[in-house]
Amino acid sequence: MNFPDGFLWGASTAPHQIEGNNVNSDFWANEGRMPGMEFSGDAVDSYHRFEEDMRLMAEAGLTSYRFGIEWARIEPRPGHFSNAELSHYRRMIDTAWSLGLTPVVTLHHFTNPRWFADEGGWLADGAVDRFQAFVEAATPILEGVPWIATMNEPNMLAMMTGMARLAGDPEAQQQWQSPTMDTEQAQAVRLRLPAPDPEIGQRFIDAHHAVRDLLRERTGARVGWTVANRAYQALPGGEAKMAELSHVWEDLYLEAARGDDFIGVQSYSTIRVNADGPEEHVPAPDDTLVGTPYRPEALGIAARHAWEVTQGVPILVTENGIATADDDQRIAYTEGALRALADAIGDGVDVRGYLHWTLLDNFEWGHWAPTFGLIHADRETFERTPKPSLGWLGQVARRNGLA
Repeated sequence: MNFPDGFLWGASTAPHQIEGNNVNSDFWANEGRMPGMEFSGDAVDSYHRFEEDMRLMAEAGLTSYRFGIEWARIEPRPGHFSNAELSHYRRMIDTAWSLGLTPVVTLHHFTNPRWFADEGGWLADGAVDRFQAFVEAATPILEGVPWIATMNEPNMLAMMTGMARLAGDPEAQQQWQSPTMDTEQAQAVRLRLPAPDPEIGQRFIDAHHAVRDLLRERTGARVGWTVANRAYQALPGGEAKMAELSHVWEDLYLEAARGDDFIGVQSYSTIRVNADGPEEHVPAPDDTLVGTPYRPEALGIAARHAWEVTQGVPILVTENGIATADDDQRIAYTEGALRALADAIGDGVDVRGYLHWTLLDNFEWGHWAPTFGLIHADRETFERTPKPSLGWLGQVARRNGLA
């Protein structure tokens, strides 16, 4: 199974989850306030160790790295942009190129400056203007970057923003969970999460469209955003309910990408839908550490759906992986996902690359237990230990295909 010439092979990260001490962000301010939520702290210190992390990728055979730039660091106060932080992220871009890694840069990955949250966050009247000002300040360091994602998973961000409205409700606080939960009832809670409010979703669509052409003109990059793909599967009689859920949770954001240069597909498992809604998953021995069923075929389903709804926007798989302590399971899952992706490509879906989630075991939005990484990072010494899955994926990249 060979992949197209020029196919990107790599891994993805998010700044708050790996850099450490993102003290000016709203997420840092809220850590520990909800039941069971842990602290990010130093994370895995990738802010200082990014060259080592990139070098491990390149030496394994990978060819691309998706990473984010942190708004809260770049604009610690309204209208004040840190030249030092902008230079830091430019060094990351240059380092990636020097190691033979194509940079894929995300401008917003869930976190905001604390002052932005204090102004009302994304629900404030001037939110889109604030985001546009940040992007304008960042564009000089993005020159030559070939792939830029404006936002990570706006559909999940819309859901999280809606839940923030309930922050003063004690009952709602008890039901808070991060996007990657690790409780025994994780799957059941996930299915009860409130659907993203389309009005909030429209705010993110407006922000994305406000900066899309600006980025194209000033950087020459391909510009898009990434969506959390649900990979719905309709059970008998569930077709209408699946279409309803798909529009609110996913298709609104895929439709907004029709004028983009690419769509970032992010897939982990499937959700089966009957006439009443999502079917609650019966726990199985091969479930992931976040309670989701082991279904590598989800990536093929997600790619086909994104291709159809966007009406042919090229796809970059910007996240796909599994929370597991068993690296053999990680390899098996990834191979299954890539076979499903290859089948979709064979059927005419235009896919440009595969970026695994994630490079390093990291801070999974309130929890340290779920391990998604190709590399283990010791939280005390920060020593990096590549797992066999990193070498395996590197060999796939060198062959540009599966054996």
